[in-house]
Amino acid sequence: MNDKLKSIVEDIYQDIINGRIPKVELKSRNKENIVFDNLIGVWKYGNEAVKRYASKASSALSILKMLYIIDFVDEMERGKKTSTLREMYYISEGWGLGKFQNQDESDLMTEDLEVMTGLLREEMHLRPEENGASLIGNITIEELNRKGEWKRINCRDDVGDAGYTIPSNVEAEKLKFVGHDVDFVLAIETGGMFDRLVENGFDEKMRSLLVHIKGQPARSTKRLLNRLNKELGLPIVVFTDGDPWSFRIFASIAYGAIKTAHLSEILATPNSSFIGITASDILRYELPTDKLNERDIEALNAELEDPRFNTPFWRAEIETMLKIGKKAEQQALAKYGLDFVTDTYLPEKLAEIGIE
Repeated sequence: MNDKLKSIVEDIYQDIINGRIPKVELKSRNKENIVFDNLIGVWKYGNEAVKRYASKASSALSILKMLYIIDFVDEMERGKKTSTLREMYYISEGWGLGKFQNQDESDLMTEDLEVMTGLLREEMHLRPEENGASLIGNITIEELNRKGEWKRINCRDDVGDAGYTIPSNVEAEKLKFVGHDVDFVLAIETGGMFDRLVENGFDEKMRSLLVHIKGQPARSTKRLLNRLNKELGLPIVVFTDGDPWSFRIFASIAYGAIKTAHLSEILATPNSSFIGITASDILRYELPTDKLNERDIEALNAELEDPRFNTPFWRAEIETMLKIGKKAEQQALAKYGLDFVTDTYLPEKLAEIGIE
């Protein structure tokens, strides 16, 4: 059993044999205890902590369920197995009083264990459903396969047009970087645009690693971007649709999210760059657009109050989008032909941030 999980069990055991009421302690996860750290540019938990004592039936039941999860994680570790969060929820049907009422409850308790231990759920052998995110480019990795053997893969030469599928666990014990010949990473929101760049050979022309983040990226995708930046020194550049929801995709990559504030330092990459689609692009390139709806407008106004967007660049872009009342998709660039995005738009936008 992992030492950090073992210490939780041992503390509860010591409370019991010494006649104390068992308890667990963790950082408070209410909104008031989540702050934006301007120094490192990510969401973090504050210093407020909560203690759950087994003197209350609800807290005792919560501690019981937590112990069941730890036992299940230990069982998987010994059997070299993994489980999806959904599978664990159904497995809890056999845990008697430890049964979860719904998956939200089991997911939140898994997050509690992350907060308490600093472990990723993937390190506890728990994974989300497959997200299908992928990458393609001249980087060579080694991945531990199901036979326990390290398999070497070049993510350009050894994969098809769909690229290398990002696994749920991208930690060093599962995935290692061997070597690369790329200058930057381009994270792309939509599958259609990812396919366009692959078909046009953008990864080779611009010495880039293309990552299809598949909308709001999964934790494994954000963790991989973080590792590529910190360990290999590769700049992370984000290319999305031009709407408030896509702006939030960038914010979650660069600054983290409130829900995963306990993991921001390993999931977020604060020095990421956003290149578009911006409101300025809509005007500059005269792109086809859709009208902002009420939810879009509400989201943009909320972003003006969001500390992650408190920069001159973002304020100007958000205010411009509100003024013109328009949004645009990445595919709107096809107005000028299938090669425009790779031959003109991206080279121009990348040059603006010093990548040529």
